[in-house]
Amino acid sequence: MAERAAIVTGASSGIGLAIADMLGQEGYGLTIAARRPEKLEAAADGLRAKGYDVQHIAGNLGDEGTIASVVERHQDRFGRLDVLVNNAGVGIGETVDELTTKKIDLQLATNLRSIFLFYREAVPHLRVTGAEHRNALVVNTASISGIRGEAWLSIYSATKHGVVGFTQAMNKELASAGIKNTALAPGFVDTPMTDFVKGHVPADQMITPQDISESVRYLLRTSPGCVVPEIRFEQPGGGLTDSGEVPIP
Repeated sequence: MAERAAIVTGASSGIGLAIADMLGQEGYGLTIAARRPEKLEAAADGLRAKGYDVQHIAGNLGDEGTIASVVERHQDRFGRLDVLVNNAGVGIGETVDELTTKKIDLQLATNLRSIFLFYREAVPHLRVTGAEHRNALVVNTASISGIRGEAWLSIYSATKHGVVGFTQAMNKELASAGIKNTALAPGFVDTPMTDFVKGHVPADQMITPQDISESVRYLLRTSPGCVVPEIRFEQPGGGLTDSGEVPIP
């Protein structure tokens, strides 16, 4: 049984997989979750090949029952929860006069509502480890869009603003329980999610998933008296493109 254990959502690729890999390096038992079974299984096999203790659970992470099952199965396997990484997310670009209800609901459910529900299910277990070592940690992947709203990504921006605000609220609510909360707010990261913009921002000029995962490694090492409520990641100069905006197709 691992001495520390973590749940990472959206861990089949990109930021989530990089964070899971880092946590495995640090000796954490891992439950990784994502929507696509085949892709998640391949990611889990890659992590196990490195010697990490990993279970993987595929399912709709916007679904209440799936969320409860992920936390329950994690506890059954590892018996403790030290770190929760709420990374699963989806971004869909639409102009405001063409917004579709289905795409609004998908982003709200995956990017925001799922975080609320993961907290509800996981906090009882985080309270136990928080009481033990005063350094339980929840990492919520937001976005630079959660700091400054962006055209064409208005719903995504709204959900990520919500992630930042909820993280701030959780630091006030859970501080006495030894549970820290950090929102990660990156600009464009070189993952499949940013393929739509790589004609404007070359991949080799983007933030890397490892930039993000190394920031989480730092958070693991902070003392119980140090909370980092938010980390922003930007390209040099602070711009996303030459205009500083997401290009509208």
